[in-house]
Amino acid sequence: MPRQADALSAVSGIQSGQRVFIHGGSATPLVLLDALLQRSPELRNVELMHLHTAGAGAPAEERYTDSFRVTNLFVGHNMRGKVGSERIDYLPCFLSEIPALFRSGRRTPDVALLHVSPPDAHGYCSLGTSVDVARAASETAKVIIAQVNPRMPRVHGDGFIHIDRIHHWVEVNEEIPESPAPALTDIERAIGRHASSLIEDGATLQMGIGAVPDAVLAALHHHKHLGIHTEMWSEGAFALIQSGAVDNSMKKIHPGKIVGGFVMGSRALFDFIDDNPAAVLLDIAYINNPTNIARNQKATAINSAVEIDLTGQVCADSIGSRIISGVGGQMDFIRGASLSVGGKPIIALSSRTLKGMPRIVPQLKPGAGVVTTRAHVHYIVTEYGVADLAGKTLHERAKALIKLAHPDDREDLEIAGFWR
Repeated sequence: MPRQADALSAVSGIQSGQRVFIHGGSATPLVLLDALLQRSPELRNVELMHLHTAGAGAPAEERYTDSFRVTNLFVGHNMRGKVGSERIDYLPCFLSEIPALFRSGRRTPDVALLHVSPPDAHGYCSLGTSVDVARAASETAKVIIAQVNPRMPRVHGDGFIHIDRIHHWVEVNEEIPESPAPALTDIERAIGRHASSLIEDGATLQMGIGAVPDAVLAALHHHKHLGIHTEMWSEGAFALIQSGAVDNSMKKIHPGKIVGGFVMGSRALFDFIDDNPAAVLLDIAYINNPTNIARNQKATAINSAVEIDLTGQVCADSIGSRIISGVGGQMDFIRGASLSVGGKPIIALSSRTLKGMPRIVPQLKPGAGVVTTRAHVHYIVTEYGVADLAGKTLHERAKALIKLAHPDDREDLEIAGFWR
């Protein structure tokens, strides 16, 4: 078969029982994935392994039950509500350690489906918007199949793969998936204002994804000399960069550069990172290594949560036993920021869900996963203020957290308090 082929031919060598890595986020190779799904009648028990992907999450549909099983390394919105069976499963792991799963042979892919930029004059394609764990997959998979797209940005850093390493490819010319910035509510903006009061000029930022981290970033536009060293960044960080608040001048490692593992956002953001030496995407094992995070002074981690109990245990990946996201890099950055000189690990969340359920609770829901332990937690922020739990006893923590709860929930929390 020629190396350059149509999509169906390119994936024709994938066999039953193989493990296939799927490039994630805005780099999801939708053309190749669709071609692979077309082969479902002839395939059995192919494992599809990925972080969050774009698209509708078709492999989870019942019609593919015999053909594909899905191993989620992080559960995106298109897989929420579908995880929970042996066929659609979740693999808990710190994001920083996923590349080691591939490189150690413990979970090495047989095939990697990638989405790359066209080769440059030297034959190197770029992994584009998602280097994260894709670099390790591209190094370890026996077979590389890629869709080559001129609309994929060529991004500096670790994400280059030579065309000779790619066994089969198909040329496409399609827009890559975009992720619009979420609209911010008054509650989220209040959380952002409280969290911004903790963040100093010259801090190096890590931010999670979603409205709450974006609200914190939106409150930082008058700060100076901020830097970015983060697993991912999106529209909230892009706006902060454009405002001039981010210049990366105070960073100890990669000064002057925006450093991340993957990006999601608008076409304008993709154009900004295209061939821009000031924006680099690196292997997530390096980005999320707590030792590397701590090398920057004032490393500030901004993450959110599903709920927090009165001892400070943080659930961020599930509602009870139902997985809705993943461990991700929260603990990597919580630990790294806590080890940084002047660092601040921040968990920011609304006091209640959109349905009015408390997020600060006496005990986590049965089956809930603890992503950040009570021993690692530091700053908690809601729309009602800030609490620093580091150095506080269980009783002191409970009293501080009750002050951050919704006023209508505080009496119940005090009654339920274990010190009674």
